[in-house]
Amino acid sequence: MRRVLPPLRALLRPGPAGLPALSGLCGAPGGLPAAGECSGSGRKFSVLPSFGFLFDIDGVLVRGKTPIPAAKTAFRKLVNSQGQFMVPVVFVTNAGNCLRQEKADQLSQLLGVPISQDQVMMSHSPLRMFKRYHDKCVLVSGQGPLLDIAQDLGFCQPITIETLREKHPLLDVVDHDRRPNVLSPSAVELPKIEAVVLFGEPVRWETNLQLIIDVLLTSGYPGNPYHGENYPHIPVLACNMDLMWVAEAQSPRFGHGTFMVCLENIYKKITGKDLKYEALMGKPSKVTYQYAEYLIRAQAVERQWQHPIHTLYAVGDNLMTDVYGANLYNRYLEENSREGSKSWVQAKVAGGRGPTALSQDEEIDNSWENELASAAAAHCRSVLVCTGVYNPHTEVPLDTRASIAETVFHGHRDFRFEPGLVEPDHIVPDVDAAVDLVFQLENFAPY
Repeated sequence: MRRVLPPLRALLRPGPAGLPALSGLCGAPGGLPAAGECSGSGRKFSVLPSFGFLFDIDGVLVRGKTPIPAAKTAFRKLVNSQGQFMVPVVFVTNAGNCLRQEKADQLSQLLGVPISQDQVMMSHSPLRMFKRYHDKCVLVSGQGPLLDIAQDLGFCQPITIETLREKHPLLDVVDHDRRPNVLSPSAVELPKIEAVVLFGEPVRWETNLQLIIDVLLTSGYPGNPYHGENYPHIPVLACNMDLMWVAEAQSPRFGHGTFMVCLENIYKKITGKDLKYEALMGKPSKVTYQYAEYLIRAQAVERQWQHPIHTLYAVGDNLMTDVYGANLYNRYLEENSREGSKSWVQAKVAGGRGPTALSQDEEIDNSWENELASAAAAHCRSVLVCTGVYNPHTEVPLDTRASIAETVFHGHRDFRFEPGLVEPDHIVPDVDAAVDLVFQLENFAPY
């Protein structure tokens, strides 16, 4: 039985409540029985993994740039003496302001273990599959090395908001100090913008909101007048739907989901119509977990682990993204297991609001669709930690389910709120307790 708000005393115990320590369960590696199992106290313990970890980063491993103390302890349990992971691990973050290698380097320094870029999944990573857009001129919004990120994903003609502003200086006029004093015609005309890619929250929201609206209302020619008949608008692909995230401040900060709320409402106020997304990526979207499972399977193959990966454990701090996404993917896995088919691939959650989000069956390249369709996991379990967005210091209500139903839904507009999807399978104090719990549940003793 899942509970979202367990008693505080149970949450703050030093380890998973009621679970014995793992030490001493098996003998030295030289004395382990064959077939990847060892016996101890009448139980069998596996030394080869049949499960994998999907770790969130912000609120689980770090708060802003400050490491969470339990993180290093947890990861010492996941690697052997040579620094090799004994379990497949993927870091699934909704951040999108850097390249995978940069994030891998940050994690390596933070955790004290070597992390490969192939273990890192940014919110924009699934865009590699959307090859239909790679040759088109796309407007990219966010911060960080946007052109490098876009080109690394396969986009050949990305244009930044800043470039668009330079070519059309009359468009950005909210800040009086940035208005041009002298207008000079652009020497180079920009090609038609055929899609908009939202990587993450920008710095100057007013500029990005204005220019993106201009592009949408002019069918990719932002210097032209608005035309009301330009609907549906050119494609919009969005990454990272987090309304809020946790840094060093005592309260959560605005995330890219908040920027998307602004964009959606401005568009609807002007046109009377809903902004449509060709794809929504990052947690809790299903395609994000499909891609993460693909990376987990790739690690298992590389390490020549013979056991199939049956269970994914998604460790996160946010009910509306980490828990919702893991439970949604678990539903998908179980439904497809019953139906005997894993060929349905789309970026939008089933049950979204019809016309406001579009299925991506035809958008994803066929080779990638085949990779994603070969999912082998049977379950995706959600593990909630208390070091980030989720606040365990809330008084426990008498009727937990009624409390969940009354919760303000912080998920994206196109994702339907269901109380069952925000109920975690497990709640633990921190990531170290999460690793202990999973090892115990899986009877896993690698040493």
